[in-house]
Amino acid sequence: MGDCKLYDIWCENATEDKDLIEELKSIENQDTEINDRFYTSLKFGTAGLRGVIGAGTNRMNIYVVRQATQGLANYVLNKYGKGAVAISHDSRIKADLFMIEAARVLAANGIKTYITRELEPTPVLSYLVRYFKCQAGIMVTASHNPAKYNGYKAYGEDGCQMTDEAATAVYDEIQKLDMFNDVKIADFDEALASGMIEYVDDSVYDSYLEKVLEQQVNPGTCKGADLKIVYTPLNGCGNKLVRRVLKTIGVEKVDIVAEQELPDGNFTTCPYPNPEIKEALQKGLELCEKVQPDLLLATDPDADRVGIAVRDYDGSYRLITGNEDGVMLTNYILSCMKEAGTLPEKPVVVKTIVSTKLINKLCEKYGCELKNVLTGFKYIGEVILNLEKKGEENRYLFGFEESYGYLKGTYVRDKDAVVASMLVAEMAAYYKKQGKSLAQVIDAMYEEFGYYLNRTVAFEFEGETGMQKMAAMMQQVRDELPEAVDGYKVVKVSDYQRKTETDLLTGTVEQLTLPTSNVIALHLENDNAVIIRPSGTEPKIKLYITAVGKTKDEAEKVCEGLVSSSEKILGI
Repeated sequence: MGDCKLYDIWCENATEDKDLIEELKSIENQDTEINDRFYTSLKFGTAGLRGVIGAGTNRMNIYVVRQATQGLANYVLNKYGKGAVAISHDSRIKADLFMIEAARVLAANGIKTYITRELEPTPVLSYLVRYFKCQAGIMVTASHNPAKYNGYKAYGEDGCQMTDEAATAVYDEIQKLDMFNDVKIADFDEALASGMIEYVDDSVYDSYLEKVLEQQVNPGTCKGADLKIVYTPLNGCGNKLVRRVLKTIGVEKVDIVAEQELPDGNFTTCPYPNPEIKEALQKGLELCEKVQPDLLLATDPDADRVGIAVRDYDGSYRLITGNEDGVMLTNYILSCMKEAGTLPEKPVVVKTIVSTKLINKLCEKYGCELKNVLTGFKYIGEVILNLEKKGEENRYLFGFEESYGYLKGTYVRDKDAVVASMLVAEMAAYYKKQGKSLAQVIDAMYEEFGYYLNRTVAFEFEGETGMQKMAAMMQQVRDELPEAVDGYKVVKVSDYQRKTETDLLTGTVEQLTLPTSNVIALHLENDNAVIIRPSGTEPKIKLYITAVGKTKDEAEKVCEGLVSSSEKILGI
């Protein structure tokens, strides 16, 4: 078995991390365990690297991080001749170690490296790349994955996550390298003393916060609103900056979920620290029952996404979906700016293709251009960049994706839970002064436009066979397109891999201009839809369902039918 040869090489060379040495010893002569760690290498893609922490080419460890960073260094030097890179990390296990190892490799390659003294949110890393005019950035995070994972997100000079083209070029460089023999590595203290590695000064975070505060829609609204918030950073890195921004805008009453306040990569009270799922918010909801706030805010471990719950009519707490929050924030920004006469000419709102269609109605109402982009916030960043190139960045108002990622402003190029937390608090205070809760606000929008229910259903397929199974499922859907889903006729099909959009009513086929992506969207009658895509970061196939009804019950019914019918189509 070829993997055993690799295993032997690792036993001989992986001598700098005692955890890896122990793990390698513990799997001796266990073919299945060895194969799982060595049958493939973590692939460097547009989301960088992500994997389980441990020994082997198929795991996150210092050797895989060093090899990836050498590949990144070669890419930067080939493209720019010289360069600078900013690096930060969240609360993940070994995240600070991986940051330092990456910095050592960059310094050894003559690349100036800026690192943070402690964990910082992902949007701050995006800000640092632009602030220091770097050619690339690295964020050590696995976002909302369980504790056993870590990851390495790579950023381009524009502060966006790397494009497909750049990620492919870096991956090509990584492929040429032997991870034990071809990686340059500097002594950390020497690199620090010589200035090749430099810690980011605290004043830089002050300038970031100034930019966040510039995004207020109605400055001063929170003062005197008596707004009460429960906040949980989910043991991640939002704690300091989110609390600071809330205090600055005048939110006096903030209760913190004590068990989830401090950084902890084990996430003991929320094994799956994803604000999209109720279990992650459980501790926050329990505190809400005690202190009865207007609002619960929960930022994910790398503080680029925020989940919320609001007090309902009966005093219980209602979870607000990412789509609902995105729609409310868009409505708040558009309606207030229109009223104040500050809406720019031809305003632009951006959403991902899997996010709610309710936003279309809102944009029509305010004469706002809506741009649809592929899943991944870098595509929203790309829209900002293109507007910037034309000197029209002020047209960009807001961008969001259904998985709780939001951005107002152009100071960073990634979703930002710090600005989103601020805006949600401001919006809640604004409506509270009018005697309305956020539950009433979203319900009024459903009353006006119809009930748009969005549901994401994920099916997990672990390991090598899982990947093959997912590929076969996608192929089968393409080869045997359904005429209807649960009785709702398919009126249009968008295939983002074949880059075609087929109108089944007229037979016309249009070319899609978005980048190639393995996504199929089935547009159905009555504005219903089913979008199918394999996740880029996890071994899952995801269904994004849009179900429309006059009421929530009606939409729920439609949704159930669409889910079970889609499962049959996929053969699950």
